[in-house]
Order: sequence, then structure tokens, then C-alpha cells
Amino acid sequence: MPILLNVDIMAYQICTKTVMDTSDPMITFDQDGISNYYWDFQKVVTPNWHPDEQGRLELERHVDAIKNAGRGLDFDCLLGLSGGVDSSYMLHTMVTQFGLRPLVFHVDGGWNSELAVHNIHVLVDKLELDLYTEVINWEEMKDFQLAWFKSGVPHIDIPQDHAFIAVLYKFAEKYGIKTILNGGNVSTECVVMPYQYYYWGTDMVHIRDIISQFGTVPMKTYPFSSVFRHKIYLRYLKGVKVFKPLNFMPYTKQLAVELLSKEYGWKPYPQKHFESRFTRFYEGYWLPTRFGFDVRRNQFSSLILTGQMTREEALEELNKPPYDPETIEQDFAYIATKLGITPDELRGYHEMPKKYYWNYRNQHRLLSLIEKTVSTLKIGRRGGAF
Repeated sequence: MPILLNVDIMAYQICTKTVMDTSDPMITFDQDGISNYYWDFQKVVTPNWHPDEQGRLELERHVDAIKNAGRGLDFDCLLGLSGGVDSSYMLHTMVTQFGLRPLVFHVDGGWNSELAVHNIHVLVDKLELDLYTEVINWEEMKDFQLAWFKSGVPHIDIPQDHAFIAVLYKFAEKYGIKTILNGGNVSTECVVMPYQYYYWGTDMVHIRDIISQFGTVPMKTYPFSSVFRHKIYLRYLKGVKVFKPLNFMPYTKQLAVELLSKEYGWKPYPQKHFESRFTRFYEGYWLPTRFGFDVRRNQFSSLILTGQMTREEALEELNKPPYDPETIEQDFAYIATKLGITPDELRGYHEMPKKYYWNYRNQHRLLSLIEKTVSTLKIGRRGGAF
């Protein structure tokens, strides 16, 4: 079992530079009350982040390589579009400024908000692109989602996240596309999420264990994909690589929202990742009320570190509840009905004993070692950086 801080008995402390606090079990502080997240940004992220002229030259070099590799093909890259600001702005920029020809796809896991559907279509329509939509079998998705509720773990968004990743690599292999454009970015995601609440979404040992204990429907069509398949087999044997263009250009969230709104009629969401109704419920209500973790601390701290928000503004926002108290009963009823259970049953899952990834079989030690190696070699990094 991993050694983690017991946030229930640990004296409360908040970082003096960001709004990260002891609700995050991975946090540490120096003698001045500054957290490890601040120093990680200053010492590790900043030296390798170039949203400047150096980054622009690197971006142009990558674009030229992508275009050369895609000559003679219908598409020269692959881009998954959720309707969120990051993927939407990335699509706009890479098509209008750099002339790439992406295969644009979307995974419909059954939880799209009306706003997300609107934002996806206004973009692809104006850019005159084809949209490929993969619809996940709802009976399988529903059972998969319920299995995570029954398991008691916090990371109940894995069924949705895993489908998106798996379909992305499936499309890349099917169409012979060598570059996947990823909207992950330092600008809004430099403060990583703790494993305790956001566990690996592609640990198939962990996924199979929970399904075997709590699943009731044969998963015949759900697109599973092991992390080793897409990180090793597809990358090093098939040459499929992930590229994050937003890290090589100035990217300010509010300016991106304003541009998208003006150019396309794109409409903003109340919070990052809220293009999915399930993620809105999970991050806005389930995590903070059941596990005491408010994801806005990571999101706001990222904006603070990259100069897009002041600490005072973040603290003021955090004084507001992460969910709308007036509509939570309606959201509870919607999620429960969609999953084929009663609101009381859903509340029962909310009140059951808490469990975490280490209560089930997992490959955390191995995956963490791989991540550390990849980060050291500057090949990649968890979250939006690199």
C-alpha cells in the first residue's frame, strides 16, 4: 500500500503561492509555506516550456514533418474534439493558421451536454471538415460506469476517459495516421491531479479487476486499449506519436474563449471539462462532497502559475460551492435515471465506505516508474506539460 498523507487528521495548510492545500495527499511544503507544485512549475516546467519564438519555430518544424508524412493521404493528423476550449482552440489554430488536414473525431459515450454538441458542430461546419463520431454501446457503458460506483473508488470517470483514448488510437491505426494532436497544455493543466483521486485510465489490470467484481454485462464492443499498446507498440513499432501544439504557442484560456465565441458562436462552459454532463457531476459534486477534493484548486493554481488568474481571484471563486445547490437534486435524478437506478441507490454509493486504487489489483508501481523515466528523458509528462 502506498504511503499517503492522512488528510483527515493532518493539520490544514494552504500554499502561499497557489491555492493548493492539504486536501491533495501529494502536497508538501517548504519552510516558507510554498508547495511542491509551485517549485515543480518553476524548476521543471518553466525551463522546458516555450510559448515564444523558440516554440513557434519548433511548432513550424513539427507541422512541416506532419504535412510531409501525410502526403497522399486523406488526412495528415488526428484530432479528438470534445467541444471543450482546449481541443476547440487547437482545431481552429492548426487548421486556419497552419493548414493541417485533421481527421476530426468525437466519442459519444452517452453523456454529451447540448452545449458540447453545439460547440462541436459550429466548429466543423465553419471549417468545412468531416466529423467522425464513435458511439459507444450504451448498455456496456452504463454497466461499466455502474461498476465503478459499486467499487467505491473516486475515479469514476475512467469508463468515459478510457473510451476516448482507445478510440483515438484505433482511428490512428485504421487510417495510417502518424500524428495525434492532443489539447493537453501547460497553460491550464500544469498542476497535475493526485493519483489518489485521478488514477491511471489505461491500467487494464485495475480495470479488469473492477469489472470482474462488479460488472454484469459482457463487454463485447467497448474499445479497451492497454497503456502498453499505445505507449509502446503503436508509438515505437507503428510510429504513432502524440503532439501537443498548444505548448508551443501563447495560449490564454480567456482569449481563446473570446476568439472562439466571436468566430464560431462557440459557447463557454461554467468550468473546465463540463462539456460532459457526467464529468460535471463527478468533478463538481461527487469528488468534493464524497472525497473532499475540489478539482478547481488544481485548475485555478495552473492559471495562477501561468499568469491568467490572481491568487485572490481564485480564493474568492473557491468560496463559492463547486456545484449549483439549487440544481443538484435534478442532476442526481438525471444521472440515476440515465444509469437505470434510483436516486436513493445513487446516494447509497455516495455514502458507502471509501475505497481507492490500492484496494484493487493495479499496475501503479510499474506505471509510475515508466512515467518517471519518460519525464526524466523529457519524452512526456503526466498532465498537460510536454
